[in-house]
Amino acid sequence: MARHTADTTRKEIIQVATQKFLEFGYSNTSAKAISEELGISTGNLTFHYPTKEHLLAKLTEMLCDFQWKMMDVVADEGETSLFAICIELAAMASICEEDEIAKDFYLSSYTHTMSLDLIRKSDCKRAQSVFAEYCADWTAEQYQVAEIMVSGIEYATLKCTDDTSLAERIKGALNAIMMIYNVPEERRKRKIEKVMAMDYKELGRRILQDFKEYTIWKI
Repeated sequence: MARHTADTTRKEIIQVATQKFLEFGYSNTSAKAISEELGISTGNLTFHYPTKEHLLAKLTEMLCDFQWKMMDVVADEGETSLFAICIELAAMASICEEDEIAKDFYLSSYTHTMSLDLIRKSDCKRAQSVFAEYCADWTAEQYQVAEIMVSGIEYATLKCTDDTSLAERIKGALNAIMMIYNVPEERRKRKIEKVMAMDYKELGRRILQDFKEYTIWKI
């Protein structure tokens, strides 16, 4: 029974943290605010998640898995999941363009060590499958190095501090990432054209809404 109670508490913490992070922003949400919403002590909260960064890491891990499953369904190309990777970045960039609170959450995931490590580990595992045909002789270490560069490109695309349009940022980022993984130019062009022809903004809105509902009803 005690273990069940602890599991239930962890789930409730995740649900409330998601709500707070996506309503007020990760940066503007304190551990105290989460514990008060739950009606538990801060000590009880930190017993399950020692710091707010631990909560961010858990949510980042969940979001990575959730987004990839959703993108795999959207892509449905039959051959590889290269298009899924492309459309995922477009959707994330769109989310950050339209929603400053969600942008704070995404950028926080890329600037805190635990969550960034999870992003790179998840993306590295995925890249080894998706880009295998272009990087046949690569070692695991080469993929790890590549994902350090890719995560930097993703962060810059989501953050955007200049007047470059969303579409141009997405096209430039996708081309650069696929170049890192030796995807031929003609195929890069085809994938980018297909992404730009999709309603990736609506897809971004759906990801955000579905993830909120997922954390409330499914975990």
